[in-house]
Amino acid sequence: MGGCEETGARDLAEQVARRSYGKLVAFLAARTRDVAAAEDALSDAFASALADWPRNGCPQNPEAWLMTVARRKFLDTARSHRREIYSDEIADTTAAIEAGVDAAEIPDRRLGLMFACAHPAIDRAIRAPLMLQAILGLDAARIASAFLISPATMSQRLVRAKNKIRHAGIPLDTPDRGELRNRLDTVLEAIYAAFAEGWIDAAGTDVARRDLAEEAIYLGRLVTELLPDEPEGLGLLALMLHAESRRRARRTSDGEYVPLALQDPSRWNGKMITEAESLLHRASAMNALGRYQLEAAIQSAHAVRARTGQSDWAAIVQLYDALIALNGSPVAAINRALAVAELKGTHQALADLNAVAADPRLAEYQPYWAARAELLARINSRHEANHAYSVAIGLERDSSVRRFLEQRRSLVDE
Repeated sequence: MGGCEETGARDLAEQVARRSYGKLVAFLAARTRDVAAAEDALSDAFASALADWPRNGCPQNPEAWLMTVARRKFLDTARSHRREIYSDEIADTTAAIEAGVDAAEIPDRRLGLMFACAHPAIDRAIRAPLMLQAILGLDAARIASAFLISPATMSQRLVRAKNKIRHAGIPLDTPDRGELRNRLDTVLEAIYAAFAEGWIDAAGTDVARRDLAEEAIYLGRLVTELLPDEPEGLGLLALMLHAESRRRARRTSDGEYVPLALQDPSRWNGKMITEAESLLHRASAMNALGRYQLEAAIQSAHAVRARTGQSDWAAIVQLYDALIALNGSPVAAINRALAVAELKGTHQALADLNAVAADPRLAEYQPYWAARAELLARINSRHEANHAYSVAIGLERDSSVRRFLEQRRSLVDE
């Protein structure tokens, strides 16, 4: 034990929570599948730490200290509820910790917990929030704010999901290699959903959403750390880093929206781009191309502009062709049309966009109408461009983007 004032104890607890919260919860819940009870026990352990450490000094091994206290509280709660639990493994590990074994000896079952959070039996809409709470310890109110849901509703959904894990006996294990790939897709989808919610707040003025993007990147790093040979995990992390590298450039100093084509590449985060490129290179060497690698490669082809002054439009069109062939996404088709406009001209781009216009998923999809409006304005089709801009403006929630679209529409009338 070392000296540890109240501020030092709080700082240490925050560091441990960031580093090991999910690891401790996953270990406590591994046999019982009772994620909620594990979270409660660990929360009590952190509260005990904040009371004990300032008096008795910070422990040399805070994770081990917390695990010991949490394990005791976990067992006490289980006994008080007369639940049958499987505590042998917890007891054996705790005894080893108390005998001086390093906290690194605690088995890391976070990946199994992530797979449980993204299990097909769990409602798709709650998978990302559940992962954020179980792995990172974010509270329901903070998650609710980021996902634009009331705290009470979010809390109820999280409780139901955890009960589902316990009552349905969903295992907190990593699937075997035979089914890993399909299940991993679900985990990555949940992480990307969390990132997308954070990405909506381009200016980073909404603290909950800004932090959500950072937390999603942290989860992406965790996947690549625990599954270093899975190319799609590397691809997703590369994709998120490429997108996040442009955060500062997405708004002017006055908070006005700046689309990718008009961004100043000198404001992009070069360090993030370099890391993303390295991850993408590692993934490509594994010869197992997937959605996230393709999307990251598209962002990489845009990032070329930081060096050459122009995006690699030929590569971007080719990559979108591969992505559309893989999943038939109408969103990819829209973005491909905008790339075609740079490569082959506006008329060809409009013809390609018209080819997917009948897709009912696009009727209320703002980027489709914004892309259509931009292309129509380029060929001076004023009436149709005005209509498309009006629809896009009506569908857009971000006031800054609405102002940008209104400005673009005003240019059509000049």
